[in-house]
Amino acid sequence: MDRCAQAYQYHRTGWNCAQSVAAAFADLTDFTPEQVAAMAAGFGGGVGGSRSELCGAISGGVMVLGLLYPHINGEDTAAKRHVYGLTKTFLARFQERFEGLSRCGDLLHSAIQATPEHTPAAVRVGADTHCDILIVTAVEVLEELLAEQAKA
Repeated sequence: MDRCAQAYQYHRTGWNCAQSVAAAFADLTDFTPEQVAAMAAGFGGGVGGSRSELCGAISGGVMVLGLLYPHINGEDTAAKRHVYGLTKTFLARFQERFEGLSRCGDLLHSAIQATPEHTPAAVRVGADTHCDILIVTAVEVLEELLAEQAKA
């Protein structure tokens, strides 16, 4: 199963947006999907269900970037700059697809629909609710970014 479809299925079984996105990339880490989901548990619903903060799908993607491009040595400023740069690119690309929005509540109140132009993976997997579209699109954007990194 591809990552977009996997994330969609995770959400359909009750995991939040952050868990669904992050767990879809667990195979690239030293963690199981359940361990990644545990780390992401509090980030769903705009952080703890508040809907007032960053979209959980974005938070899950940022967690994946941190796991794949860790900054764990405080003196390693190159690693810090690299993961920050990837995070900024991921956020910007996600926002491009959703009218510049990144806050959970703002996204939920917008008129998000899956379209072949902006959310092709969501169309492909049949995602038709706000969060499902956001989750699948976050995975799609993250996959594109990771593919670019692999080529670099």
